[in-house]
Amino acid sequence: MDFSSIDQGRFETFIEINQLINSDYSSSSALLNRIVESANRLADGEAASLLLVNPENNRLYFEVALGSKGPEVQRFSLNPGEGIAGWVAENNRSLIVNDVDEDPRFFSDISKQVGFVTKAILAVPMRIKNTCVGVVEIINKRDGSRFSQEDLYWVEIFSNQAALAIQNSRSMEQARSKIQQLQSRASQSEFHTLIAESRAMQERLSLVDKVAPTDSSVLILGESGVGKELIAEQIHLRSRRAGSPLIRVNCAALPEAILESELFGHVKGAFTDAHQERRGKFELADGGTIFLDEIGELPLNVQAKMLRVIQHKVFEKVGGSQSVYVDIRIIAATNRNLEEAVRHGSFRTDLYYRLNVLPIEIPALRDRKDDIPALALYFLDKFNRETKKQIAGFSSDAMETLLSYSWPGNVRELENTIERAVVLCRERDIGSQDLLLAASSSERSHEYPGHNLKDAVNLFKKHFIESTLRQCGWNQTQAARKLDIQRTYLSRLLKELDISR
Repeated sequence: MDFSSIDQGRFETFIEINQLINSDYSSSSALLNRIVESANRLADGEAASLLLVNPENNRLYFEVALGSKGPEVQRFSLNPGEGIAGWVAENNRSLIVNDVDEDPRFFSDISKQVGFVTKAILAVPMRIKNTCVGVVEIINKRDGSRFSQEDLYWVEIFSNQAALAIQNSRSMEQARSKIQQLQSRASQSEFHTLIAESRAMQERLSLVDKVAPTDSSVLILGESGVGKELIAEQIHLRSRRAGSPLIRVNCAALPEAILESELFGHVKGAFTDAHQERRGKFELADGGTIFLDEIGELPLNVQAKMLRVIQHKVFEKVGGSQSVYVDIRIIAATNRNLEEAVRHGSFRTDLYYRLNVLPIEIPALRDRKDDIPALALYFLDKFNRETKKQIAGFSSDAMETLLSYSWPGNVRELENTIERAVVLCRERDIGSQDLLLAASSSERSHEYPGHNLKDAVNLFKKHFIESTLRQCGWNQTQAARKLDIQRTYLSRLLKELDISR
């Protein structure tokens, strides 16, 4: 289509509608109604319907029907190839029929049974990854005129956007459902909820399933805030020791002066304040599991005693001479490079190899962004309950911001960000302005990884164009106008700078 001939009023209507359908994914039902209303508005139709393909039987069902006979129309369904909508779904092609009586594909039974006079139909497939998932049908022009190619053009563009909105809405609802199931399970125990939507985390959980039944030591590696403790919990819960205690110890949080006493216990009179005998963490974990977080921070003298516990499951309390035997499983975690610590002499080689029997490395959040939507919804539900708010979800801009941010603090930073956003939010959905991530992003935006001025300029262009596209809902025509460049030049820049939604 010649862009110079575009109806400006219709274009503005399209932008308004596009922003509307992408603003709220909290209810699929409301979204579907909004889609049909919007498509009908674009084509100025008398009635409209949305038919969705049921993947189990391949039939088309009237999910939404607007117009004087809408509720009655929703009783019907179509086979593939049946009627105009069935033909569009089967062939994955749009169709205009301005005189249905002259087209053998028209299925008149529905109109006759509900008492509606159908004269013309515009039907467009809704595609996700080039597969037809539904059909948008507009029935009769309101003014009695014929459907035009321009009508078809606008409804086709809209339908492609609407299909993505439906996919996002379904993903959000599935995530909500899974979170509710996990929360229900978690509420029955002292353990945290672990969300693993990404392939990377699902692979780690598969590894957890393999190591959990054994009693071998496990070393969990990963940056601070990635969820190492949650993996330790899952190993314990899936092991034969699940009914026994899981004792957690943060080795970095305990002062060196009391660390040995905390871990191994002490006898009465062992030191000035030892007024009575005390059991340590290893003894408390007898029969269960001990989780040693930040084990890389242990001083060398404690490492030697730790090695004996791992090897022989025996130790002496501080100030005592009697051996204490325990049946425990040891899970350790660190964000340090222990191999490097071994080379520098700050971590014992023999202890490292005893711990590193079954290593599990947890990827950073920036490397498993498929987990972000579900994690964000989980934290939103959590802080909604704590603050007694009823925030429905996230705007499309907010979710785009969450997905594009690098999360140096990983899941812990995401949790803090959502908590802050819930406190600040005054609307139905959390917006990008509530996240307060722009400053963090801009602080790093000047850190160009390139080696020369050209690399730096290209990176700046990429960030600037991506930001403009997000503001325009990824509408390239509107973005080109905002950037004051030709639409064709913008398309070329997108390819050159490898920019995609």
